[in-house]
Amino acid sequence: MMKINTGVSLKSVFFSALLAFGLVSCNNDEASGNEPTPVAVDYHQTAKTQFIEAGGVKYAYRMLGNQAGVPLVLLASLGSSMDDWDPAITNGLAQKHKVILFDNRGVGSSTGQVPATIAEMATDAVVFMKAMGFTKVDLMGFSMGGFITQQILLTEPALVHKAILTGTGPKGSEGLANLPNIIASTAGLTPEETFLTFGFTKSEASLKAGNASYQRIQQRKTDRDQPLSQQAGGAQLSAVLAWAKPSPNALNELKAIQQPVLFVQGKNDVPVPVINAINASQSIPNANLVVYPDAGHAAFCQYADRFVQEAVDFLGE
Repeated sequence: MMKINTGVSLKSVFFSALLAFGLVSCNNDEASGNEPTPVAVDYHQTAKTQFIEAGGVKYAYRMLGNQAGVPLVLLASLGSSMDDWDPAITNGLAQKHKVILFDNRGVGSSTGQVPATIAEMATDAVVFMKAMGFTKVDLMGFSMGGFITQQILLTEPALVHKAILTGTGPKGSEGLANLPNIIASTAGLTPEETFLTFGFTKSEASLKAGNASYQRIQQRKTDRDQPLSQQAGGAQLSAVLAWAKPSPNALNELKAIQQPVLFVQGKNDVPVPVINAINASQSIPNANLVVYPDAGHAAFCQYADRFVQEAVDFLGE
């Protein structure tokens, strides 16, 4: 098996890095390091894990808030389960919307095995949403979750009202194929250091926000979700690398999307460079793009208050 200079197998490094990134997939602070605005109700810490069975899979989910209207379903990033969402984001959104967190097939507390393609993951997500009785949803996808969201927009357009895409890009995204090298570069780093490498810039303000996030993401002590299995992490990585393969027609495909779409990207995103959000937003007829300065892959969380307000405004239009 291929080795890197630490003596650890590349496969083990990949899995460890995915788990480290998934443990704390984004942060709660503004770029200045200020605390996000306190919320009226802390849904993130108290929402109970529930289960629904469909297609032979027992899906784990949590429902945050009891707001009326179109539910907002969140699709998670590579290596992440329900506890890896930033409470500043989930709580902020849940003050105005019914927010649904869930583990897709084979992820976290859900049963089954993770498929190795984004298309199959999208199919599983649709099965879950329809089993919940949802006939119309808003979607928010982060990173790999954004790939899945795009696929759903293309294959199940009648299900989707609006979509928010962050830290993501179209098929064949520029720079995404470099992900194995980024992961390998984290060999020997602590989980917190790995998290900062993936999600933030090297500026003092960005790192301060990331450090604070690392502690906050783990505040939920009761009924925490299960970490990803090695099978799940490996299948997800395979799916993302397949999405990264050149796809000359990808941007043309996006022109078929008619729903309003909000792109939010960090100017300094390394795993999915900002050019991908620029290209995708210019291809979707009814899309807008917000780029946050001095921000990396987890930009939407680094600017948590601003993002929540922009997301609420967008969904409420």
